[in-house]
Amino acid sequence: MGALLALASAALYGVVDYAGGLLSRRMHFAVVTFLGQIGGLLLALAVALAMPAEAVRSADVVWGALSGVGSGSAMHFLNRGLSRGAMSIVVPVSAVTGVALSVLCGVCFLGDRPTLLAWLGICVTMPALWLVSGGEAHHGAGTTPATMDGLLASLGVAVQYIGLAQAGAESGVWPVVAGRVAAVVVVLPGVLRNVPQFRQSPKPLVQAVVIGAGAALGLILYLWATRLQMLALAVVLASLYPAIPTVLGLSMLHEKVSRRQLVGLVSAGTAIILLTLG
Repeated sequence: MGALLALASAALYGVVDYAGGLLSRRMHFAVVTFLGQIGGLLLALAVALAMPAEAVRSADVVWGALSGVGSGSAMHFLNRGLSRGAMSIVVPVSAVTGVALSVLCGVCFLGDRPTLLAWLGICVTMPALWLVSGGEAHHGAGTTPATMDGLLASLGVAVQYIGLAQAGAESGVWPVVAGRVAAVVVVLPGVLRNVPQFRQSPKPLVQAVVIGAGAALGLILYLWATRLQMLALAVVLASLYPAIPTVLGLSMLHEKVSRRQLVGLVSAGTAIILLTLG
């Protein structure tokens, strides 16, 4: 069940990253990021009220807020990179580096002990994520602004995953709510610098809110997954989301798949099987 929840989280993240990337090319990324966090806060608050928690400790709120600082920062840099048209660089760098840092922390500091099959799945996932997003095509390109966006986003991704996993199961969804509040505060300076950019027609503004609500639901599914299996496996499965924009690009935008992307998709499927069995 934990594996299915993590995979569902990955699917949602893939969809919202794809939609958020397209929207960030039509209006300023700061607008998409801020309204997304507002949408996420509303969704998380609704779920938390509908599913009362047994007990919420101050530590749970702190861990949730720390996770929100990570996710708010990650979405800021991710949307900035996507607005520059560098999806094939920002997505794989943020995903691969973020999952590597999270798994390393889980094994070294949190006592995670993956099985041999799970380790094989983890090792397959890293190159699979890169190949799926076509990152290998940019080998030797140097450290571009988009690459830096991806690296900065990856740090936020790692903080998001690790922080949220530390909240107690009895706290329900309230750590996610605390995280959304913290994320709104984190992205607020970008909003204040770009107030005129909010003068948009209502439709794209509402779309940004819905995208953020989808991201929050993905986080909630990930939170539930961490309560059913170790952090390292939940993080790796949830981080398979780069495959989704690729599939959507093929089916919705009629893009052509490269040989390396096909290898990456097959490798990602293999990783899912190994991690599920492990």
